[in-house]
Amino acid sequence: MRNWTWGFVGLLYLALLLKIEALKFHRTEQTERISGSAGDVLEDDPVGRLKVFVYELPSKYNKKILQKDQRCLNHMFAAEIYMHRFLLSSAVRTFNPEEADWFYTPVYTTCDLTPNGLPLPFKSPRMMRSAIQLIASNWPYWNRTEGADHFFITPHDFGACFHYQEEKAIERGILPLLQRATLVQTFGQRNHVCLKDGSITIPPYAPPQKMQSHLIPPDTPRSIFVYFRGLFYDVGNDPEGGYYARGARAAVWENFKDNPLFDISTEHPTTYYEDMQRAIFCLCPLGWAPWSPRLVEAVIFGCIPVIIADDIVLPFADAIPWEDIGVFVAEKDVPTLDTILTSIPPEEILRKQRLLANPSMKQAMLFPQPAQSGDAFHQILNGLARKLPHDKSTYLKPGEKFLNWTAGPVGDLKPW
Repeated sequence: MRNWTWGFVGLLYLALLLKIEALKFHRTEQTERISGSAGDVLEDDPVGRLKVFVYELPSKYNKKILQKDQRCLNHMFAAEIYMHRFLLSSAVRTFNPEEADWFYTPVYTTCDLTPNGLPLPFKSPRMMRSAIQLIASNWPYWNRTEGADHFFITPHDFGACFHYQEEKAIERGILPLLQRATLVQTFGQRNHVCLKDGSITIPPYAPPQKMQSHLIPPDTPRSIFVYFRGLFYDVGNDPEGGYYARGARAAVWENFKDNPLFDISTEHPTTYYEDMQRAIFCLCPLGWAPWSPRLVEAVIFGCIPVIIADDIVLPFADAIPWEDIGVFVAEKDVPTLDTILTSIPPEEILRKQRLLANPSMKQAMLFPQPAQSGDAFHQILNGLARKLPHDKSTYLKPGEKFLNWTAGPVGDLKPW
């Protein structure tokens, strides 16, 4: 009976593919511009709209850390390194702090990796506190606003909460000294203590050159219906199961491991990037955090992202129409994922694919070297420019103080 059911499902999928291909044959439009304000925002040019002063810190906060471990250049938290390099030669940089709209402190808080390449965030709070104490002692600009006109790149799993496990991150909360600063971070989830108002959510780093080298001909048929490679269970950190990914990944495996529409596995083949380009839908479920590089990879390779992460705040949401290009599935609805995806009309699938084919959409998700117009660097600057001019409350009145320099876990107060 089970084999008969999967055979019937396979026929439905074949019929869907044939309908999609027939529609493609009759349509000459391969890409579609993002309509309305989102498209305008995506194409904004920040140059001339803001000036950024880059603090010159001792190299122990950035360059020396990178010299110890070059792997930091390629991991998904590398935006902090590339944003620093970009700003050093950017047209928005000013060497006169008196005319600056924003102040940037280049601290590489994620470049402390285990032998397996995983970042250790335990020193990050002390490192960040040390850098803030340094700029507060040597320049007057932090003290006049307590950081309200400063921005920091904090690409950890849970941003400036500086922990990779959500329970511990919530317990820690955002580093107290960063409460008034603007945080530029990969983590985004509504109503979460690790995302404060005014933060700018960015994509994780995915190596542009590596992805470019795996491109296949654009007319290659998308013969895979649903694709995913990654963990379903994290036995090492969650031996009882159910906590990792809030059980969503486990539900994908348990319900669809034998479904012929789903090409899912824990194995990571050398053809991973090519396979994504042959797929119609790519699953982007939460893991320990709600985000992952799969989101970037799906957009770059034109695979419709299926976002399974309740309350996620996605990168550059005011510029990228995620509702139009992706499919959102509530974590509780994972058991019906096959029904949800096979019920999407072919015309809607094609429209999502045309939007994904828009070069400006892909560009906004990347941190290329060298930088290019409309890329993630420029989208970050656009986000900062839209916050100008600063509100009067940005600047402190004489004697006014908000931050508590002795707040936070005792371990964070130790010298770095």
